[in-house]
Amino acid sequence: MRLRHKPWAKPELEGCPFNIENPSQYRGRWDRQFPTRQPLRMELGCGKGGFMAQICRMEPDYNYLAVDIKSEVLVLAKRAIEGAYQGQEVTNVRLMAQNIEQIDAMLSPEDVIDRIYINFCNPWPKMKHKKRRLTHPRQLMKYREFLKDGGEIWFKTDDAPLFDESLEYFAACGFSLKAMTRDLHNSGIQNSYATEHERMFSEQGIPIKFLIAVKGELPKGSPDPGSF
Repeated sequence: MRLRHKPWAKPELEGCPFNIENPSQYRGRWDRQFPTRQPLRMELGCGKGGFMAQICRMEPDYNYLAVDIKSEVLVLAKRAIEGAYQGQEVTNVRLMAQNIEQIDAMLSPEDVIDRIYINFCNPWPKMKHKKRRLTHPRQLMKYREFLKDGGEIWFKTDDAPLFDESLEYFAACGFSLKAMTRDLHNSGIQNSYATEHERMFSEQGIPIKFLIAVKGELPKGSPDPGSF
């Protein structure tokens, strides 16, 4: 769904102390952009910020990068995070607009990420668009550059074809599965941070697909992203 232009969104973000205007300038130095140095985690496609607003407060011993592409949606994430902090200073989140297809422009191997969250990304069902998926090998190979060895990707979706094909993507790119279910809410897996989309799809009776993929060694013959 196309978001309406909000002329006030960009100025509001520019006045936000935890919004990063030019994330590429901090490439290789993200651990120094927080008051406290602690493990760094990232949500790709943070949307309206429902997930991030929960996890940043419930798990404060981590620093978080919340990434999306549009100021019109990031401003809603900003407000959600501010609401979670209830007037206190936001210390462990940095919010930024970045084209995730070019995530390597803002992160380097020196930026050690220990976990990536991908929640309900665009499934890009048409064959010619699949390379835009956030779980496509083209992207997974970029994430490997800054995700620590043994680091995890937590992936949720309502879309069965995306999920099934992503299983192939992860295996081809040297990730093993720590957990996997095609019906999260009936699986017994503890996962308490529901997103806006998760609640919406669950109310419609659509099972939530979920996996935890762990970075391991690349299989012999690194995958050619163009072959998928």
